Amino acid sequence: MKEITSPAVSSAIKKLLSYATLEEKVDEEYKKYVCLPSRKLYSMEVNEETVSCIGVEFLNSKEAVIKHIAILPRERGRGIGSSMINFLCKKHDINSVFAETDKEAVKFYFKFGFQTTSLGEKYLGIERFLCEFKIK
Repeated sequence: MKEITSPAVSSAIKKLLSYATLEEKVDEEYKKYVCLPSRKLYSMEVNEETVSCIGVEFLNSKEAVIKHIAILPRERGRGIGSSMINFLCKKHDINSVFAETDKEAVKFYFKFGFQTTSLGEKYLGIERFLCEFKIK
């Protein structure tokens, strides 16, 4: 995994981030990763192709929020998402990881070991979930 720090967003990262946020928000979100010291964005390559990314915001030295996590559809189900979360926890010595997600992605977090709590219908017709993982 490598940290992404380029001021210009690559087309591969732009595509991945569009899976994790509204397409019209991709540039704005990317700029936060480049400009804010509390945020970091990492990518993973397979055969020299960027296949995934994970973006986090550090709340303090031991807690982080996953802001974006995205994997190319053809690469999903291969453990890439789990390995990215494990990488972040080890690299930054994190004790707690949080994420807010939708019904579709909550299964991934639950499978990893996150405790999930429904936040209800936060947006019209869309149930959201708070996911929390504590490292023992």
